[in-house]
Parts: sequence; C-alpha cells; structure tokens
Amino acid sequence: MEAQSSSGLLLSRKRRREGSNGEAEEVERPGKIPRCTVGLKHPAPFADELQPADKPYERVNMEEAKRGTPPDRPVRVYADGIFDIFHSGHARALMQAKCLFPNTHLIVGVCSDALTRKYKGFTVMNEDERYDAVSHCRYVDEVVRNAPWTLTPEFLERHRIDFVAHDDIPYSSAGSNDVYKHIKAAGMFAPTQRTEGISTSDIITRIVRDYDVYVRRNLQRGYTAKELNVSYINEKKYHLQERVDKVKRKVRDVEEKSKEFVQKVEEKSIDLIQKWEEKSREFIGNFLQMFGPEGALKHMLQEGKGRMLQAISPRQSPDSSPTREERSPSPTFRLPFFTKTSPPPSPPPQHSGTRGYLISDDDDDDDDDEN
Repeated sequence: MEAQSSSGLLLSRKRRREGSNGEAEEVERPGKIPRCTVGLKHPAPFADELQPADKPYERVNMEEAKRGTPPDRPVRVYADGIFDIFHSGHARALMQAKCLFPNTHLIVGVCSDALTRKYKGFTVMNEDERYDAVSHCRYVDEVVRNAPWTLTPEFLERHRIDFVAHDDIPYSSAGSNDVYKHIKAAGMFAPTQRTEGISTSDIITRIVRDYDVYVRRNLQRGYTAKELNVSYINEKKYHLQERVDKVKRKVRDVEEKSKEFVQKVEEKSIDLIQKWEEKSREFIGNFLQMFGPEGALKHMLQEGKGRMLQAISPRQSPDSSPTREERSPSPTFRLPFFTKTSPPPSPPPQHSGTRGYLISDDDDDDDDDEN
C-alpha cells in the first residue's frame, strides 16, 4: 500500500510540457515530500544472465495481487516497448507498472533493432544503448533483451509473468488491431496511463523542426560537416548565419545596455529634480518666513521703530503729579549783578508773557539785618 500511495503522490506531480499551440503548459505537482535515500547502486540485471528459478510457476490472480503476496513471491509484472531516446514518459510508465501492487517485480522487455525496423521504423539509439538505458531506470528489476513483438504463452510461462502492463489504447501492429487482445481476454492485462506532451516522436519532431539550429549547434561544438551529413555549401551557409547571429546578439546587448543606461540616467535625473524641488520649496518657505508680509523682518522693524519713537519722544507726566501751587518752594539764589540800590523788580503782570526774576523773602531779611 505504501507503493500505491507514493505512486499517487508522484503521478500528481506538475511538469512543464509543450501544448498543442506551442506554448508551455504546467501539469499538477504535489507538495513537499519527506527526504529519503533509495539504496540503488547497480543497474537491473538481464534475464538471460539470471539463474533459472527452482520453484514451479503458479500464476496469481488480480485479487491476490492487490491483497498482497509473501515477500518471497512478488507479483511479476511485464512491460515492453522500444524505449528509444529514453525520456520521462517511459520512466513514468514503468513507475506505474512497478506500483500496481504492494509487492511487485517489474520485468521490462526491449525489442531489438531488426524487429523494431520491421514493424515500426528506424530508431535513434541502437539496441545496446536502449537495453542499457532501461536497465538504469530505478523502477526496473529485470530486463529482457530481444523481446518479442507479440507475447506468446510460452514466453509468458518462461519468464513466469503474472500480468502485462501497458496503456489501454489498442496497439495495432503486426496485422492485428490490438497486440494485447489475447492478454486482456486472459485477465492478465493491467492498464497504465500515458504521459501527455512527451514521447519519442515528439522529441524527434522538435529536432527536425529546428534542424538548422541543431546543425549549427553541433558545428560550433566541433562536429564536422561530414559527420553531420552536411554539404560544403550548407556548412558555409551555417557559419555565415552564425556570424550574423553573433552580430545581432552584440547589437541586442548594446541596445539592452543603452536602455539600462538611459533608464539609470532617467532615474537619477528624476531624483535630482525631486531633490531640487524639495530644496526650492524649502528656500521659498525660509524666504517667506523672513521677508513675507508676516515675516520675522517686519516684526523686527516694527519693534525697532517702536523703540526709536520711545527714545526720542518726551515722557508724559503722570496724572497724579502735584500742581504748581502744591509744589515745594524751590531754593533761592542770588544773582551777582543785583545790588542794594537796584530796586526790586516789580512782579510781572499776569497778562504779560515776559519772564522775570523772583527774589525770595530770605533776601529781604538779609537786607534788613544789614541796615
């Protein structure tokens, strides 16, 4: 059951794939999973190199397989294919086959080059490369080289196969509408799901579609035109295209750098303008605070003007000051030019505005003493 749960978790994983419209699409992925270390250190062995089994073969049915079998009797599941340019779609199909039952021994059959060319066509990888690629898949327990195109009862019995795993789409080949028809009829078929967006044909289509790009790529990496089956004229054409692309890339880089420079200059100019505006507002505010209608300079001038007026204008007598009659008599003094013979000055008439000299009573007393 642990294998089935991990299978469900891995099948829900998202991956980017190219859709029908040429745009990248995303497939659902699960959340974080605990770290674990799988102790796989060796590739899967080939079936013709294993020792023959000593126990008699007794096939298990679907109920027994789902319920679980003893550790020494795993359910033997067989999956076959070409596995050319081994990719994630192949690996996910084998993962599903491995996780069909709690205790599964996965056997993978790989067809030879001759059989593949006869029924399907040429391959990119030869049979030895494909055998080796499949044997290094983590889900594979055993690899059958030169697997048959159509499964016979003798082949199933020889390899002690309980179930055959493949996608449920009818596979028409070798004069049959479905090469797995008799397997399904015997109740030995276990369906899996195809991974959309990835296949060997899709990968080859990408390469063919961008043929010039990959030829130029390999020419840059040191492959000769002869190795790439490219004519002399096409070789020169690809080299010329590569030079033109380099010039275009340089021009594009210069444009991007110039755009970045202009953008930086604009940002700095905007900062400078903002700082200038702030400083100008600050200067104007300080100027108005000093020289404005209600500024500090006006108050200073008004205060100075008031002090000057107060300094030059006489002080007014207080309202409670005494009158002329109430004042104390002022001390008298003698004038040096007055003599005895000089008659005392007559008091000035009240209507006259001339000012006279007053002689106090003390002077008269002095004169009497002398007489």
